[in-house]
Amino acid sequence: MTLDSYNGDVHTVPQSENSPIDTDKDRELFVPPLNFAMVDNGIFRSGFPEPVSFSFLQSLRLRSIIYLCPEPYPEVNVEFAKSNGIHVFQFGIERCKVRSIVEIDLYLRISTKIRCFSLFFFQEPFVNIPDQVIREALQVLLDTENHPVLIHCKSGKHRTGCLVGCVRKIQRWCLSSIFDEYQRFAASKARISDQRFMELFDISNLRHSPLSFSCSKRC
Repeated sequence: MTLDSYNGDVHTVPQSENSPIDTDKDRELFVPPLNFAMVDNGIFRSGFPEPVSFSFLQSLRLRSIIYLCPEPYPEVNVEFAKSNGIHVFQFGIERCKVRSIVEIDLYLRISTKIRCFSLFFFQEPFVNIPDQVIREALQVLLDTENHPVLIHCKSGKHRTGCLVGCVRKIQRWCLSSIFDEYQRFAASKARISDQRFMELFDISNLRHSPLSFSCSKRC
C-alpha cells in the first residue's frame, strides 16, 4: 500500500499465495485516522487517532507522535504508544473558536442586504497559534531521529495545518501552495487567522534546519 495514494477507502493486509481461502474474517482491517495524509518522507498528519486506527498506525512503525492539544492523552492512546515504543511529544495549543471564511462571507452577504455592519464580528485575533510552541514542535519534527512521526490535533485541520504550513515555509514553498494545502484539509472551516500566522511566521533562524525532504521548493 502506498500512503500517498490513500483515497479514503479501508485497506486490508494482503494474503500470501499459500493462504487459505480469503474471507472477511481472515483479513485485518486498516482504517486510517480522520484527515490522514503523508506530509513527506517519515512525516504524517491526521485527526485524533481512535482505537479503530491503531492497526493502521502500527503499519507505519512510528517512533514519535506530536500531539498538539492541551488535554491529557487518553489512557488507551497512552497504552498504545507505550506498547509500540512510540514517544509522545505534547505541545498544548488551545482550541479557539474564530470566524471561518464561510461565516464571514455569509455575514457580508446578509449585512449588505440589511445595510448593517458590526466591527466586532471582524475582530478575529491573530495570536491563536503560539509562535514559541510551534518552534518547539518544529525542533522535534525536523529531527529525523524522531521519524517516522505522526502530527495530530483533534480534527487535523487548524493546529496541525499551521505546523505543516510552517514546515512548508522551511521547504521554501510559496504562500499560495501553502494556503492551498491548508484549505484542502480545513475546507469550509479555513481560518484567516491561521493563514495570517503562517504568512508572518519567521523562518530566518530556522534556515539551517535539515531539509532532507522530497517536497522542497514547491510553487
